[in-house]
Amino acid sequence: MKKLRKKVYLTAGYNTISLGTGRSEFNPKKPMPGIEHYISEAGQNTLKKIGGPDKVDEIVVGNFMAARFNKQAHLGGFSGMIDKGLEFKPATRVEGACASGGLSVLTGIKNIMADFSDVVLSLGVEVQNSMKAIYGADVLAGAGWFQKRKNGHAYFFPGQFSDRAGAYYEKYGFDYTRKGLGQWFVNAIENARLCPTAQEHENKVPDLHALYNSRKPDGRFFVDDLTVFDCSKVSDGASAIAIVSEEGLERIGVSKEQAVEVMGVGHRVRNITQDPPNMVELTTIKKAAHDALEMAGITIDQLGTIETHDCFSIAGILATEALGYAEPGKGAGFVAEGNTSREGKIPMNTTGGLIGWGHPTGGTGVHMAVTVWEQLTGNAGNAQIKFNEDKPYAMSINMGGDDVTVVAMVYKKAQ
Repeated sequence: MKKLRKKVYLTAGYNTISLGTGRSEFNPKKPMPGIEHYISEAGQNTLKKIGGPDKVDEIVVGNFMAARFNKQAHLGGFSGMIDKGLEFKPATRVEGACASGGLSVLTGIKNIMADFSDVVLSLGVEVQNSMKAIYGADVLAGAGWFQKRKNGHAYFFPGQFSDRAGAYYEKYGFDYTRKGLGQWFVNAIENARLCPTAQEHENKVPDLHALYNSRKPDGRFFVDDLTVFDCSKVSDGASAIAIVSEEGLERIGVSKEQAVEVMGVGHRVRNITQDPPNMVELTTIKKAAHDALEMAGITIDQLGTIETHDCFSIAGILATEALGYAEPGKGAGFVAEGNTSREGKIPMNTTGGLIGWGHPTGGTGVHMAVTVWEQLTGNAGNAQIKFNEDKPYAMSINMGGDDVTVVAMVYKKAQ
């Protein structure tokens, strides 16, 4: 496995709020902020932390479907709108469905590695509340092979992961699995309550287990094997972070105490025209995460926290198995026992993940990197967890489509 040929750091992360149902600011009857607002807010706040636009060599924007959600493509051209000082600097938009944000960060890392740049501004953004969910489902279906759309569920991606949940029920038991999925939901909301930018931050339901169990999967109303509580919500938001070399870190005047070092990366893509090779395994995540761990030279026992792509609760369960924390079929039990809670064996999604924090699709991968940066540098506020000396590493896993494109990264506080 190749190693990173030079040190690469992340710093100065920023998240907008994740806007959608659940936030008091959300009102579909009133005009809502457009994509320009989110790009500007995230970009400007990271620039403030690194000394302004003159320190930036290039910009990378991760986005999935602005061309359809907002009738706006060519997002690299908005960098000069963030700040006049960014105008005429190289800017690129990258796309890999829900992994677009991860690809934004990865592209920045590669450009630092290639000596093209010393300071890259990485952004991820999506504004999806521009259309009703049922119509948005048609847009989001583009994250899969659209030829399957005509035979798929009206809610295409909930249908895809409902099929995975159904396969897991059949193989390992319905009641057993639902306990794990329910605990994943509870963890997500409890963690989101600690993060002021999270979509579920204001969720005050006293008994989250009762809330989760108040609905049973019923294909007459939604999909066959999941409920709405198993799903991430429609979200608008953006995240930004600076990716820098050692020279870049000196240029922006940020101490290593406020930076994390990228220790390993994994990027795998499977054939989108084929069904998953195993309905109860996230095979691409398994491969990409292994690559990142191997490049970093560590094992899962050295990870202190993980941000994983829980677009649906079943994806969280399957991720524990793909990573090796639980044997096949044991992931639901692993979660139900509290092992992925913020004080468990391996805290996951400490600000709520996609179900709790929100899922502005093109922004999610950058949000994961920002959350890891916050945790490792002690900037996570009320959501801060404690790290043991023997577990100083963190990981993010950003997935596009049904385990099609995966970007995994391992980080450690800079020294």
